[in-house]
Amino acid sequence: MGVDVVRYRLVRAGPSRRRASYVTAEVVADPDDVLWELLKRVRGGGRTPLLDRVDPLGELVVGADAVSQLLADLRCLAEVAEAPAERDQVRRLALLARRCLHDPDVEIRFEGD
Repeated sequence: MGVDVVRYRLVRAGPSRRRASYVTAEVVADPDDVLWELLKRVRGGGRTPLLDRVDPLGELVVGADAVSQLLADLRCLAEVAEAPAERDQVRRLALLARRCLHDPDVEIRFEGD
């Protein structure tokens, strides 16, 4: 029941496209459920309001306007990460989020199984 995190980039409509669409730009996979187990530990504590909305069976879309909140939530998540795999997963997510910080044409999706 892992939660993969995917950064999507907006591709604007052009002469051969009728409308804009999003394409995958980067993936932080969670095959061993490291992220989900970490999220369960902090869920409902009030310190990670955005990450509390992650659904292991659904999708949570984080637009460019919410990346700052995501980074704040990830800092709280880093505080409870104990195992090296947990710390590495949080670090990789923070790097992904920082790449989106000043780009209005991206979105991050937390994609459950």
